[in-house]
Amino acid sequence: MSALPPHSRGMKIGLFGGTFDPPHDAHRAACLIAMRRLGLDRVWWLVTPGNPLKDTRGLSPIAERIAAARALANHPRIIVTGLEAAIGARYTYDTLSHLKAHCPGVDFVWIMGADNLRSFHRWENWRGIAAMVPIAVVDRLGPSLYAIGGTAAQALARHRIAETRARSLARRTPPAWVYLHGLKSPLSSTALRAARRLSQNHR
Repeated sequence: MSALPPHSRGMKIGLFGGTFDPPHDAHRAACLIAMRRLGLDRVWWLVTPGNPLKDTRGLSPIAERIAAARALANHPRIIVTGLEAAIGARYTYDTLSHLKAHCPGVDFVWIMGADNLRSFHRWENWRGIAAMVPIAVVDRLGPSLYAIGGTAAQALARHRIAETRARSLARRTPPAWVYLHGLKSPLSSTALRAARRLSQNHR
């Protein structure tokens, strides 16, 4: 059985990766903004086994995180998948290579928060990622101020398109990216995990 969610040639699909431990409303809001502004047919939430750049000790089991993400997403066009674990992909570049090979004719867009743009230059083969799919960056409360000045944003500056042309992003030849304003949520999974640990320690 294929681990790939349903798709068809010509679809515009956003990809939103993360540990989702826990998933929160800002994840959903960012994807709804991207879906609307980019004219996406679907958004796939890629629940990763673990972020290579973060300490993954204490992460909830992936099955629990997938279930929680599905409960939160609760949208017919947001599909939650454990694809990365199923195909054994450790890095985003490997996941995208798999999707491009197995989903001919689908236009994928990578969606990330502004906080991830700030650290994007530390991702494995980040330039390869930017050369493989267009990228949509959704602003966050705080990170938007310094994310644009980061290493990756500066390196890719000439490939940034105006926000008014965001709807054309999915069909563009990468590298191409857009910065979407409008989400000002302070929520983060890291902060929510810390609060969860604190409450557990005080029981």
